[in-house]
Amino acid sequence: MHAYDWLSDFGISNAPVVYDLIEVAFKGGRKGFYTNNALDVQTGDFVVVEADRGGRDFGTVHLVGEMVRIRVRSKDLGDNTKFPRVIRRADLDDINRWEANKEKETETFLIGRRSIDKMNLPMKLVDTEWQFDHKKVTFYFTADHRVDFRELVRDLARRFKTRVELRQIGARDEAARIGGIGSCGRELCCSTWLQDFKPVSTQAAKVQNLPLNPVRLSGQCGRLKCCLNYELEQYMTALATIPSIDTPVYTERGKGIVRKIDIFKEKVWILYEDKVWEEMSFEEATRRRSPAKPS
Repeated sequence: MHAYDWLSDFGISNAPVVYDLIEVAFKGGRKGFYTNNALDVQTGDFVVVEADRGGRDFGTVHLVGEMVRIRVRSKDLGDNTKFPRVIRRADLDDINRWEANKEKETETFLIGRRSIDKMNLPMKLVDTEWQFDHKKVTFYFTADHRVDFRELVRDLARRFKTRVELRQIGARDEAARIGGIGSCGRELCCSTWLQDFKPVSTQAAKVQNLPLNPVRLSGQCGRLKCCLNYELEQYMTALATIPSIDTPVYTERGKGIVRKIDIFKEKVWILYEDKVWEEMSFEEATRRRSPAKPS
């Protein structure tokens, strides 16, 4: 479930925490909070929950207990916020129906894509999702600009005899819904544990002394990788106390220039005028930023 109960490291979760909210995950990483009326559910259990307009949806319990309380607090949701409720734990019939819905989504996707091509709309269909009770089907798409899809909605509603919702998502959301393997060899962060998408700029790559190669810095979404932000704060903290690139350093050999920095090894590499390189610690490079005074 890609959810780690880090509270257990501190011995906090030894006793069960009673909390009337749980977090439920759905297809494509969609999650929501639901009121649990004393049902005995744990992470990984299948549940049937309330959906909009009196419908029902099928999901998997993602978090329970104190972890949910922390997640609710992080989203600034007040105590008076009303949440839909968990109806029941899913039985075998519910699971079979959920599996049938997933098979139907493949056919629904193809029908939706053909309709888009027929109307020549400037949009790319990414995914489809049937509500558990078939009262709604949602089409997720990407587009460079706003798209007038009213005629498409009417056409799809006639075909499926249900309520149709078209939802435009961004490139990062598309990668999160589709999933995949990143250049690191692990599953994409956005499709597993990452909750929010923070802005990423090329300045983050410059601070970490990474080559400004768009192919290597871009993720599967075509945008800058979210992981460029993970170590950025550590770099900025370290760089505030050490010589920066192009800083002059004075040694017995003469004047040199800082050309490379490794904050993890706490070393810099100095290039002298005679093209000789020298490795030096942060402490020594900081001490030698000024010419030595004659004795």
